[in-house]
Order: sequence, then C-alpha cells, then structure tokens
Amino acid sequence: MVSPASSAPTRTSESPIGVFDSGIGGLSVLQALHAELPHQRYVYVADSGHAPYGEREPQHVIDRTMAAAEHLVARHGIQALVVACNTATAIAIHLLRAEHPQLPLVGLEPAIKPAAQHSRNHRVGVLATRGTLQSEKFRVLHASLAQQAEFVLQPCDGLAGAIERQDEERIATLSAQYASALGPCGTAPGCIDTVVLGCTHYPLIAPRLRALLGPDVAMIESGAPVARQTRRILPHIGETGTPRTVYYTTGQIGALQAAARRWVEADARVEPLELS
Repeated sequence: MVSPASSAPTRTSESPIGVFDSGIGGLSVLQALHAELPHQRYVYVADSGHAPYGEREPQHVIDRTMAAAEHLVARHGIQALVVACNTATAIAIHLLRAEHPQLPLVGLEPAIKPAAQHSRNHRVGVLATRGTLQSEKFRVLHASLAQQAEFVLQPCDGLAGAIERQDEERIATLSAQYASALGPCGTAPGCIDTVVLGCTHYPLIAPRLRALLGPDVAMIESGAPVARQTRRILPHIGETGTPRTVYYTTGQIGALQAAARRWVEADARVEPLELS
C-alpha cells in the first residue's frame, strides 16, 4: 500500500522525476533523460511482473498505471512523471491527468507525425504493440495524418516480451518476421523509407533492426523528444547537483539490474516493489 496523499513528500525543484514503464523498455527514455537533464534525480519504476502491457486488456493497463503513479507521488514526491510506455500513454494518460491535475506529465506516442514529415517517399512503417495500434488515441492521431503519408502498421506481438526477457533467439526471429512484414524498405520509389519504433522496448534492439531494414531507412523513436519536452515543462529545473537514479521493479530484480547496467549506468541497483 502507498501512503495517503496527505503525507506525500513536498514537491520541489529538487524532487526526483518519476519514470514509469511496463518493464525495461523505458530505459531507452531514461537514457535520453540522462543526456538532456544530467544533473537530475530519477525514480524508475518497471512493472515487469505484469509486462508487457501491449498485449493486456485496457483495464489492466489502467489499473497498473494508476497504481504506479500513486506510488511515485505518495512515496517519492516526484516533481514530474514521464510515462515511458506507449501503451500506458495511449490508454491511461487522460485518467492520470484527471487524477493528478497539478502534476506535470509527459507521455509517449508513436512518432508518426515527424516520420511523415521526414519521409520523402511518403511511406512510413510503424512497429508497435497491438495495444498501442488499437487504441483510440492512436486512431485519432493516425487519421489526422492520413493525407501526409501512407502508414504501414505492423503489430509486433511478442517482441516487447522477448526484449523484456532478453531472449536473443526469440528477438532475432520476431525482428526478422516483423521487418519483413513491412514490405520493401529503402529509398527507391514506393519503398518505406522511414520506420517508427513505436514501443520503448524497440530502441534497445536498434542495431538489429537497422541490419534488417537497411542503412538508408530512417528509424524514428521518441526518447529524445520526450526528454526535451520534460525540460520544457520544468523551466526551473536545476543545472547542478549530484545525479542519482533509484530503480524499482515488480518483477525479477536481476533482470532489470542487468538491463539498466547494460543500457544506462554500470552501477545501477534495483529494489523490489509491490504495487496494489
């Protein structure tokens, strides 16, 4: 159980920034936050015991997202929350805004708008979870850009889970399957020349995807834009101080710790977490 809101720590410009994902995928966003805001404190929550969200029922995603946000607000007094999960953003961020109206929130959505602007062939591939692609939020965004480019939407069932488990054989199989399903990629007329990595797990395997898609295909993800938006919504954020990231997981400690040490910082340490 989390503490009552009345006993939550006071929020200040020195308070940590909360970063939440269904698992290790949000580490790709945390990387970008560290680069953009290197002097900040962060609290990273991975709900790995319930990952991946992209293949879960919407109400499950809502319940888990709200519980994680309540924990970060009540126990850590976060000054802002980055929802580093496309599925959680698509399904639950409007409810988070209603529940925590004073808390600055930054969510993610597949970067199909910048991809459409970037594509010279006006053909964009979108690799994402089924939950993200079927959400109302994505449907509205997709419809608003229908005149700018043709989007080839590819749900990647199982890929986020394989990355979560760091199952290299399964990652290789599914990556090849879904890259092939997009169709011809490259700069030749009619080919997909831009691919959106629409799940925060996917940038963690960017080199593998690059090898499959080809060197001339642009890959666009959301980590750096999200980090810049976080800076924009926190105009009084400090530029000095000792950075520190605390990691929590509802899953196996060793899995998140190995991933954080591989992709973010060599001395990352993880604590167990129960969310009710």
